[in-house]
Amino acid sequence: MSTALATRRRPWWRLLGYLLKRATLAEIHGYQSTYRFVFRRPRVPAGAAGFSYHQPILAILIVLIVVSAVELVVVDVIVRRWDHIRLPLLVLGVWGLVWMLGLLFGMLTRPHAVGPDGIRVRSGPGVDLPISWDQIRAVAKRKRARRDKEPMIAVDDQGDATVHLWIGSETNIEVDLERPTEVRLPHGRERVRRIALYVDDPKSFLDEVRRHIG
Repeated sequence: MSTALATRRRPWWRLLGYLLKRATLAEIHGYQSTYRFVFRRPRVPAGAAGFSYHQPILAILIVLIVVSAVELVVVDVIVRRWDHIRLPLLVLGVWGLVWMLGLLFGMLTRPHAVGPDGIRVRSGPGVDLPISWDQIRAVAKRKRARRDKEPMIAVDDQGDATVHLWIGSETNIEVDLERPTEVRLPHGRERVRRIALYVDDPKSFLDEVRRHIG
């Protein structure tokens, strides 16, 4: 049984604990990402090249951040006379704005990386998959759009699992592994044969891969 299925079948109290843990980690990662963005300290291994993956959703995130900032000011003006209402709403609004900024900064400061040790596949702070070159059979450009409600983990007719790290409901690079390999995802561990990811510049990504594997 996959970890994802086991997660869905957890008793409610364990599921609650799991969700609280995820929320706490997301909060911590948001502040860490903001720090890294402000001080220009992206998480790229020494000797590796970083590759962004945020372009398909950048416009949406910026719109949400701007709307949240405007909403914060408007609400503050409307309830300015009632401090007992104004202060909680102000705290909540600032928290929401900082959380969304942390989400964006998490993607900007944790790019995919290709280097001497292999490929690190990222999806914000929550996913960081180090794949060494000896684990990789092939890396190819393969554009794929997400079908309605398609799961993150898909199993083909041969029983091989693929993890899809969708960005804007699409992926454009596929990493084929030599054998089923255990990877750590936010919900737990999974054994996968392929990793599908999105890269803003797939040509440069593949050029860097070829530079290391020939």
